[in-house]
Amino acid sequence: MLTQAQFLSSEEQQVIHDESIRILEEVGALFHSKKALGILAKNGAKVDHESGIARIPAEMLNQALHTAPKSFVCGARAPERDFALPSTYSGYVLDNGGIFTRDFNTGERRKANEQDHHEFLRVFDEMKLASMVWGTSVQTPSLYNTIRTILTSYMHSSLHIQDELGHPAEVPYIIEGLEAILGSADAVKERKVFSVVYCPLAPLAHEGHMCDAYLDLIEYEQPICLFPMPCAGSTGPASVFSNIALGNAEALSSLVLFQMARPGCPLIFGDASGSTEFYTGGFLEGSPEMVLQTAARGEMARFYGLPNEQAGCLTDAKEHGPQAIMEKMATTLPLVMNGVDLVQGPGALETSNMMTLEQIVVDDEIACFCKRIRDGIDVSAAKNYFDDIKEVKPGGQFLMQMNTAKACRSAEFMAPTLCDRSTYEKWDEIGRPDMYDKAKERVEEILASPQKDPLPDEVIGKLDDIMRRADEALEE
Repeated sequence: MLTQAQFLSSEEQQVIHDESIRILEEVGALFHSKKALGILAKNGAKVDHESGIARIPAEMLNQALHTAPKSFVCGARAPERDFALPSTYSGYVLDNGGIFTRDFNTGERRKANEQDHHEFLRVFDEMKLASMVWGTSVQTPSLYNTIRTILTSYMHSSLHIQDELGHPAEVPYIIEGLEAILGSADAVKERKVFSVVYCPLAPLAHEGHMCDAYLDLIEYEQPICLFPMPCAGSTGPASVFSNIALGNAEALSSLVLFQMARPGCPLIFGDASGSTEFYTGGFLEGSPEMVLQTAARGEMARFYGLPNEQAGCLTDAKEHGPQAIMEKMATTLPLVMNGVDLVQGPGALETSNMMTLEQIVVDDEIACFCKRIRDGIDVSAAKNYFDDIKEVKPGGQFLMQMNTAKACRSAEFMAPTLCDRSTYEKWDEIGRPDMYDKAKERVEEILASPQKDPLPDEVIGKLDDIMRRADEALEE
């Protein structure tokens, strides 16, 4: 059976749900979008147009939960890499948001550039459990760099692209780019190779331009990942329980808005809650409290029957090494054992302010370890080797058994690619390599090889033209 972890009992899940409804009905949420307020008011919310506060009754929420799809496929540019939600295993989303990197050749910490972004995508594309990628936070010369970030991501990755839009004016250019990649407007709706992240502003506020952009985007049936980020003790209450309820209320208020605007639009119920470093007031991602919250919100997604994406595989470490590996394992394994669909965070260091090529590879190894633990123990008749035990007899050994030869090449016994399992003498002889040394070698192999599944030159030319026109039009 699958190895499992539970963070909220069924009774506790109901408590979180009830508390979220109480927040929405009695406190409400602030919407800076007049369009959103109009939609909510029309469908039964108690809206104060002067303050922008909308109080959402339980009846509206129940209606929205009824119309929200329980399953759909996030298409990839390469169809064989489509990712179905819900998933039978935990996939991974490249964070790609670091504004800094560790120079691959010198090891120097510096600002990341556009070439780094492209290499992050190339390397992640070849990871075993890679499922989606986020756009980059790297600034380009273009004022409206969001469109460039998204469309160039398709040039360097065969995976599903997930990013943010900041203004309704960006939507037509993104849709035109998707049509150029997929060949038709119908394919854009059907394949769903693009999705957006929607982060409410904790506590309980919704930014206007982004909200309006997504209300336009859902007409094209592109999925939205609802991704609250309340930080327990600063932008959220200083209680893990209450911060989970707050983040849940923020996600539910978003779900209600988009389902009222377009019933049936695909949504991913996500979370990236953090905890506060009380000495500095900073946001923490590598803390035990962070993963307790994101895991609990993953359970709330299943409580509602919705696909989910949770922040994890994260660290507050500033450099490669033990802290990074410890915190990343601690913020990944609980999510995987909890059965979340997507873990967002590989490659990131320094509270998601830094990305490195080597960390992407190390994090894939962590992901493989976690998957093996989640896959559990096979106690089927096919794995009952009583006959081997009987044949070997007391005092014997099993190395020469046929089942042993089969096992050493099977998925039952994981063979890591980065961990060194040689003797001390052999490890010393080859230069005492660590995980990051081997990860660096893997990066070099990938970047030295031809890109897999490149876009045709004709499509790249169309995307370049779209980005040029967007720069000219949106800069005005």
